[in-house]
Amino acid sequence: MIEQFKGKTALITGGMGFIGSNLAIKLAELGAKVTILDAMIPDYGGNVYNVTESDRIRINFCDIRDQQAVNWLVRDQDFVFHLAGQVCHLMSLSNPFPDIEMNITGTAIVMEALRKHNPKAILVNAGTRGQYGPAVSFPVNEEAPTNPKGIYEISNLTAEKIIKVYNDVHGIRSVNLRLSNLYGPRSQMMHSRFGVFNWFIRLAMDDETIQLFGDGSILRDFVYVDDCIDAILRVATTPECYGEIFNVGSDKPITFRELCDTIVRVAKSGRWEFAEFSAERKAQEPGDFYSDISKIERFTGWRPTTELEDGIKKTIDYYSTCRDHYWTKPEKTATAKTAEKLTTATKR
Repeated sequence: MIEQFKGKTALITGGMGFIGSNLAIKLAELGAKVTILDAMIPDYGGNVYNVTESDRIRINFCDIRDQQAVNWLVRDQDFVFHLAGQVCHLMSLSNPFPDIEMNITGTAIVMEALRKHNPKAILVNAGTRGQYGPAVSFPVNEEAPTNPKGIYEISNLTAEKIIKVYNDVHGIRSVNLRLSNLYGPRSQMMHSRFGVFNWFIRLAMDDETIQLFGDGSILRDFVYVDDCIDAILRVATTPECYGEIFNVGSDKPITFRELCDTIVRVAKSGRWEFAEFSAERKAQEPGDFYSDISKIERFTGWRPTTELEDGIKKTIDYYSTCRDHYWTKPEKTATAKTAEKLTTATKR
């Protein structure tokens, strides 16, 4: 895989966030010339500290809804990894417009920019397993019905269909992924709105009590972020994947109760207790979910390799050394190195 990215150019939308920053660092390690596009919207997880360890990453602070900027940035890119968007499930219940503007209009802007200015680029889109909605059978494969329960999930499904049209009609080679529940380093740790796994880890590290909604028996498949990055890179460099949709998840589902027990045991601190679902969370809770990953394994050989306890330990080890950069808002904890990077990054 090293040779496939060495000397190549890659644009990552939403690249200062959780998945994007891990992807940027890996691509830089593989010898790619990496450009990040990120609007740094407060509370969305963008954090300059995420990429301070690499001096091979160029940062552009702009928005995917900025058509002029996107038109310029897609030029001469070999790969475009589309990770930017509105990512808060609960927000979409009370205000659907950011989902429509970022996930739908933003995606259309990216695809139009590629059609007009760089039709030879390869695009990988990061969607969500929430696009399925409540599962009708297990494990959930890519042919399962898509009946999402929220505007966030509907907007991601719409973005996926837009990308598929540009692949089929305009020849923009693309891959759509439906990602399951991710955890690991470089995720924001200020709140639980973008996923509870890392939030549970924070509570355990702070020796606080994890609120476990319901009876803890709901099943989920969890994926360590490094395994997700491996999947993204594999589909990007496998021509047979272009035009396809793939689950990126785990075929080893566990209950939330088992998850909390494991986190507390590995962290050696914290505890958990049962709690009632809030009305908002109950309205969007789809019940049990775990992915059928046989398709992506068949096309690329990918399987997650990080065991749950190992992934939790790696995550705790990471945040133990730099929690000040994640426990509060990034702008309040910027180091001199972070501030310098903010100052020298240019929008070209």
